[in-house]
Amino acid sequence: MASAISANKAELLAIANSVASEKMIDKAIVIEAMEEAIQKSARNRYGAENDIRAKLDPLTGDLRLWRVVEVVEEVEDYFKQVDLKAAQKLQDDAKIGDFIVDPLPPVDLGRIDAQSAKQVIFQKVRDAERERQFEEFKDRAGEVITGVIKSVEFGHVIVNLGRAEGVIRRDQQIPREAARVGERVRALITKVERNNRGPQIFLSRAHPDFMKKLFAQEVPEIYDGIIEIKAAARDPGSRAKIGVISHDSSIDPVGACVGMKGSRVQAVVQELQGEKIDIIPWSEDGATFIVNALQPATVSRVVLDEEDGRIEVVVPDDQLSLAIGRRGQNVRLASQLTGNQIDIMTEEEASEKRSKEFAERSKMFEEELDVDETLSQLLVAEGFAELEEVAYVELEELAGIEGFDEDLAEELQSRAQEAIDRQEATHREARRELGVEDDLAELPHLTEAMLVTLGKAGIKTLDDLADLATDELIQKKREAPRRRNNTDGPPMRRPSVREQDKGGVLGEYGLTEEQGNEIIMAARAHWFEDEEPQAVPASSEDEEKAPAAAGTDDTQEAADADSTQ
Repeated sequence: MASAISANKAELLAIANSVASEKMIDKAIVIEAMEEAIQKSARNRYGAENDIRAKLDPLTGDLRLWRVVEVVEEVEDYFKQVDLKAAQKLQDDAKIGDFIVDPLPPVDLGRIDAQSAKQVIFQKVRDAERERQFEEFKDRAGEVITGVIKSVEFGHVIVNLGRAEGVIRRDQQIPREAARVGERVRALITKVERNNRGPQIFLSRAHPDFMKKLFAQEVPEIYDGIIEIKAAARDPGSRAKIGVISHDSSIDPVGACVGMKGSRVQAVVQELQGEKIDIIPWSEDGATFIVNALQPATVSRVVLDEEDGRIEVVVPDDQLSLAIGRRGQNVRLASQLTGNQIDIMTEEEASEKRSKEFAERSKMFEEELDVDETLSQLLVAEGFAELEEVAYVELEELAGIEGFDEDLAEELQSRAQEAIDRQEATHREARRELGVEDDLAELPHLTEAMLVTLGKAGIKTLDDLADLATDELIQKKREAPRRRNNTDGPPMRRPSVREQDKGGVLGEYGLTEEQGNEIIMAARAHWFEDEEPQAVPASSEDEEKAPAAAGTDDTQEAADADSTQ
């Protein structure tokens, strides 16, 4: 009998060691799973109402089984309680309220119990294996990993990573790239999520960072930090652009990335299935970088609008198609690379736009300031575009314009302020007709024109405004891509960084995020006015004065009256 018990002990330990080694998990987890399985089988044998525990010695394989019971004066639950007299037979020093153990004989696992125990152990081991996989990959986002394609399901590629599986979703694959089962594939780990069925490891071959990592593997200077990839943009499988800079003046960043006879860049191109890569020198000067990014097109002029995050690029007529690229690819990649929306226009279009803006502003000044055409055009030529600029500019600056004097400058500022007041009055009347409450007019940074816009959007009370997020209020609206007819080919789309955004309600007014936050918080202030302030703990001096202050209502009213006097 002893030899049989020893054999069982040895078998249990051998199973635990084998499973722990195969699944690469801690042996203690397997031992714990076995204990849980034995406890479940014992409860089936002795009754599920019992609190039964099992302990398997990881060194000797000895198995102990016992029942935990509570010592009470009067037994109500015979499965989990015992009286003091019976308890002292099990443990001499037992007393009321103690929890003691009642040893149980080992159980022989039948076929059903053994199968149930096996399922418990397998489930516990699977959970431990999934947790190990998650812990192994959770901090590896942004790393390039190599795996073997296991299967292709509904267009998604399942990759065997050795100790886990990853998935390359359809939109993260290089277009027209054939995925064959059994082939090795490299991809970027973009995200690792915990899931009931195990860790979800998301891979990508279309992400710009994948191209960056490939260059770091091929170009030692990038790996060593001498050359840095400052920006990257991709149209997967077709074309890409990267902006590089060298921290060592003796090393050419573009030449280092290209390599001898193009060997380095060709290695990356082959991995990306023939994707053409433009390597561009990065510059801190935004205009210079944009000119480089639009290569191979020649740029005549760049106009930056930092407030709206837009860039107007003027190119010669014969360079328009080249600058836009096939289906807008070149300008779209340049927009992604620089992080700004780029509008391409010819010299003729730029001239027409400037003429139109000049005429519109001149007409506005002529009507609002009641001046002649020559004077209004002179204001526009000097860079004035809004009434507020005329009204609130330094008097000396306005008087310093050739042909102006101080009296004329004062008169113009006075007329500009009157025009602004007229506009405010018109907007105020429109706002009230829309039903926008006067409380909104008290909020910071909001003008009457903004209140009219809010009213048209159905925002008429403090609560309406308070319910908005800052982005919903101030986010700037992106224009939809425009189309033009190109004599060199089919109609071309003038692309932007992203397709048309809905934008915030007040997105056209150029409010900053800080101003938007102040408006929202001011609108929400009334939510907290009814809350009672928390009592402040009294100091020792306050406690001495407390009896005098804690009088009746009449006493308090008298004190208030005295203080008033």
